[in-house]
Amino acid sequence: MPSLLQRQIFKEIANLFLLGVGVLLTLILISRAVQMRDLFLGLDLGLLDTVLLFAYMTPLFLMLVIPIACMLSVFLTFLRMSTDRELVALRAGGINIYQMLPAPLLFSVLCMLLTLWVSLHWLAWGMGHFRETVLDIANTRARIVVQPGVFNNDFPNLVLFARQVSPRDGEMAQVLVDDRSHPERHMTILAPVGRIDTDPERGELVFRLHDGKIYTTDNKGSSVLAFDGYTVRLPLDSLFKNLDLGEVRPREMSWSKLSSITREEALQRDVNYANKLDVERQKRWAYPMACIALTLFVLPLAAAFEGLHRQTGLVLALGMFFVYYSLMSLGFSTGEAGTIPPIIGLWAPNVLFLCLGVYGLRLTAQERTPHLVSFLRNLRAGRAS
Repeated sequence: MPSLLQRQIFKEIANLFLLGVGVLLTLILISRAVQMRDLFLGLDLGLLDTVLLFAYMTPLFLMLVIPIACMLSVFLTFLRMSTDRELVALRAGGINIYQMLPAPLLFSVLCMLLTLWVSLHWLAWGMGHFRETVLDIANTRARIVVQPGVFNNDFPNLVLFARQVSPRDGEMAQVLVDDRSHPERHMTILAPVGRIDTDPERGELVFRLHDGKIYTTDNKGSSVLAFDGYTVRLPLDSLFKNLDLGEVRPREMSWSKLSSITREEALQRDVNYANKLDVERQKRWAYPMACIALTLFVLPLAAAFEGLHRQTGLVLALGMFFVYYSLMSLGFSTGEAGTIPPIIGLWAPNVLFLCLGVYGLRLTAQERTPHLVSFLRNLRAGRAS
């Protein structure tokens, strides 16, 4: 059975963690809503669709929020214990910092496992459903735009006519498409049947036509080509403002798909794409491990900043995470550029903070950690005099 001390520490950390996750996630979602307001207005989303889209984006943000909340909860818990002289009383009772480690260490391991689950499984689920939902909504809006018996010119460089259009499934009959997207040639496509559809992999709206003919006119003359199937592709941002899903990015892929693509296969497409895949593979594991590295890093700092107000401690902890995230961002950019291997660039911050944390714990156990608050006060008083 865990001791009363361990249970109390774990309970306080857990309460602060839940509060931190809720506040940080709310702030990020509000910020994201402001950035995506044009998208939501362009799609004319209802309340339920908006809530669903935010729910699908939540795993992406949780992968970043969980390590921050874990670090903050541990830091604020031990900062309170230090400020209330509980750490002094525990040391006087023969309990050193190592004996207080089980609760925060267990909690950081649980946060690591939760982040790992989000990273390897839930992230791809959320991004996949986000893409599918946006495409379904765009598909429905396109069916409304395409009116039967009317020449529709709402699509850039494209005029579409269909004698019949089914709003339910997007089926069209007696279709004419006037394609003017290529300045050097003019194409008119006639087909007895067609369908309004979407391509989830490429994030595009498509018109699939069957058993028709293509009439092409250019500088060389005119030609006619019969086809069994023909697809007219439209990027979503050509119909809806600020809506460009594009192809599935590495950050949207499941771990099984990420790990199945070899670098040789990725290089056949693009070097930058191959580098992004390598960075994403390392990121899926590096972020979860940050929970342990940051927890061990902030434990000795809480003892060093004895007497610090919680508000100041919160700002300080967020500043430390900003330093960590800046190093991670540097690893992202250098990894995608191919300057530094991602395994080095993305794991170096974890190793650095972990080593600093272990060293700080050793100093704290030996009671050699400086009282930084008193040092700063003395330094300020010396300058004032």
